[in-house]
Amino acid sequence: MQKVRGVGGLFFKCNDPEKLARWYKDNLGFELEAPFCASFKPHKAHESDKTVWGAFNKDSEYFAPSSQRFMFNFIVDDVPAMLAQVTQAGARQVGDVVSEDYGDFGWFIDPEGFKVELWSPKEPTTSA
Repeated sequence: MQKVRGVGGLFFKCNDPEKLARWYKDNLGFELEAPFCASFKPHKAHESDKTVWGAFNKDSEYFAPSSQRFMFNFIVDDVPAMLAQVTQAGARQVGDVVSEDYGDFGWFIDPEGFKVELWSPKEPTTSA
């Protein structure tokens, strides 16, 4: 049986793709490969980074206040610093930063109304 090895892309519709791509380039450091798309290279990932595929119940409020049926999740080094950076650029922070044993999380609404989750995974600890 063939198996999926990972997420190859995330594609979505928006009002102004080039403007939104520039906003993400300027405020989240995306490396654009074209005026409307960016790539993330696996060799730049940390050991604790991973891509999560998650199906949510249709009644879930987790994506609120966005009315979209999906949400972006980006791995970052410092959630509070990234939230400060994007809110200064016009994004709206949603809720407070939450710290779990597997990482820190924060959320914002981008200029097109998409909810974005920021995640700073915690490195695995090793016992001595």
